[in-house]
Amino acid sequence: MQDVLDLTSTEVSDISGHSAAAGTGTAPVAGETELLDAYSRAVIAAAEKVSPSVVHIVVGARAQNPSEGRGGRPGPERPRRTSGSGSGFVFTPDGFVLTNSHVVHGGEEIEVALSDGRRFTAQPIGDDPDTDLAVIRIQAPGLVPAALGDSQAVRVGQLAVAIGNPYGFEYSVTAGVVSALGRSLRSRSGRLIDNIIQTDAALNPGNSGGPLVTSRGEVIGVNTAVILPAQGLSFAIASNTARFVAGRLIRDGRIRRGYLGIGGQNVPLTRRLVRFHQLPVESGILVISLERGSPAEQAGVREGDVIVEFGGAPVETIDALHRLLTESQVGVRTPLAIIRQSARQVLEVVPWESKHEE
Repeated sequence: MQDVLDLTSTEVSDISGHSAAAGTGTAPVAGETELLDAYSRAVIAAAEKVSPSVVHIVVGARAQNPSEGRGGRPGPERPRRTSGSGSGFVFTPDGFVLTNSHVVHGGEEIEVALSDGRRFTAQPIGDDPDTDLAVIRIQAPGLVPAALGDSQAVRVGQLAVAIGNPYGFEYSVTAGVVSALGRSLRSRSGRLIDNIIQTDAALNPGNSGGPLVTSRGEVIGVNTAVILPAQGLSFAIASNTARFVAGRLIRDGRIRRGYLGIGGQNVPLTRRLVRFHQLPVESGILVISLERGSPAEQAGVREGDVIVEFGGAPVETIDALHRLLTESQVGVRTPLAIIRQSARQVLEVVPWESKHEE
């Protein structure tokens, strides 16, 4: 599966689903009319409730662009202004706005436009590329916060409404259903984002960071990605994930995760090795590189070792290890089980806090 966080699809298609019926000239029966009216009322109610909370985010950055002088000599550096845009939504009365990390990451100037036309400069609060979530803040009176719902209560097939600013068309509404739950999507940092909601509500560039809401107007996801060139495959970060991450970003400005300092690849284990050591996994992580002075090197990990457990939990893949390297593991001495030359050993490692590079 190809995961795309930068939405680049430019195709436009009719997703109304009524073209065939319209061509027949057959009027819908009374029951169908009532059903369509109920659907319309649900979408209208959700859109009217949440649209005042949705914002249009415009991000500017300054870069130094050296120009060439005569004879190929470098001329004076001139600032070049680049910009991007996306969506977000107010989720607290005091101006905290939730959006995607890839919308605001690295931006030096962030402007937020409200649905009533007011514009404000936003202050970055926190950014987490691992979950593609970020929090910014505006100082504005009369804000209407959107309510974060419980993504655990979402069911496949239920109505899902997306609101955002695709291609600058502000406060556009698309609707569909929840297509699947529990998907995983790889973020730009390389980590998997779990508990992703899949929907067929149309998303386009500019929808990133906008809310995915229920018929009651409760936010169940933060729209983040589509898969190209497929149609109707859109993804949103679950609201429960967003609630947790946003709380940490407001409190600390970042999400703390553990770091070992290894480079590895997933490898299968032989049946003989699995049976002999009674391993709970049939694959592990082959250590192919170690950062000098890293927690793993200090613990005695060597290149060629295969990691099979961390903190007593089985580790089959790099993604599984990432899931275990949580905030609670930072600075804590933790057992790390490895296979070295067919022998099982248990080392003790103290993970550091992971640092993101700009």
